[in-house]
This record gives sequence, C-alpha cells and structure tokens, in this order.
Amino acid sequence: MREFVYYSARARTSGNFGDDLMKAGRMDIVCNVIIQAFFISNQMRENVHLHLIFDGPPNPPMHLEFISNKDMPISKKDVAGLIKRMLYKCKDKNKNEVFPGCFIEKKSFIGLLKELENEGKKIYVLDSKGNNIRNVKDLDNCVFVIGDHEGLLKKEIKRFKNKISIGNKTYFASQAFVIIHNEIDLRE
Repeated sequence: MREFVYYSARARTSGNFGDDLMKAGRMDIVCNVIIQAFFISNQMRENVHLHLIFDGPPNPPMHLEFISNKDMPISKKDVAGLIKRMLYKCKDKNKNEVFPGCFIEKKSFIGLLKELENEGKKIYVLDSKGNNIRNVKDLDNCVFVIGDHEGLLKKEIKRFKNKISIGNKTYFASQAFVIIHNEIDLRE
C-alpha cells in the first residue's frame, strides 16, 4: 500500500465553499492531488492510502482519509463534490466512514504523523534539500508527506529526520504524487 499525507494550510474545513475552488483555500489543488494520487489511464490505483489535512477556516484541523478500493465512490468528475459531502459529515472527534473507503475526523497534522510513526511507518518528508528518492533503497512501509503551495509546518516537521527530494526542480504538489508513483512503479 502506498501511503501519502497532503497538508493544506488554507483548505476550507466546511462543505459550504461554493464553486470557486481557488477561493476555498486552493481546493483546486486538493482536487488535483486526489486525482493524481488515485488515477492512471483508464483505471484507478488499488493500492493507495491518502490522508488530507486541512487547516483552513472555519473549523480546523480536519483529517480526510481515502483508502482505494473497488467500492470507493470517487470519480475525476466529482472530486470537489465528494470533499464537500465529507466535510458536511464531520460532527465530532470520532472517525466517520462517510462512503466506502472515505473517512473524516478532527485530527491535526502532527497528531496524524505521530500516529503513523507509532504504527512503525517510516515518515519521508518531501524537501528539496532531502536525499534523492532514487537513492532511497527501501520505500516499503513508508508514508510520503507533501505540502501545498505554502509548504509544511517547518517548526513542527523538524522532528522527522527522513527528508526526500524528487529532483532539483520545484513541482506542483499533484505532480509530486505522479513522480513518487512512477518511482515505485519502476521498482516493481
């Protein structure tokens, strides 16, 4: 299972963000991230676990979790609608399965990373100064952490020592998913 965490400092944490996805804390980027994490030509990847952390108004933090399976009701056409419906369903701190493979709860970015680390997962934070992904021998049982266009919480992320790079260029967050998938695909 390929596991990712995407952090957005401004993504809206309520489902009433309207149709202008850019004004909803760059929800357009979030939609592209979901598409690139799960879809390849003419099919959906079956081995992806995606965590989204939204820290925007009005009710942060929000943790949306997607685990690919055949019943997951996600389509490229209605990614924003799925996110809206999920955000409307978060009422308390309990983890709710809104749709098959789609969960939502109140959980912070660092809280999620600590939980994944406690499960024995290796946390790889995407960083331009990190070790090139092609030089990392073992990409099993790891989680790739990717920030939005504003980056990650630098003060809090310092405790995670494993930094990886996908090259010397700056890519869109959604492109980072494609590059990481491609690197793992080539190794299989």
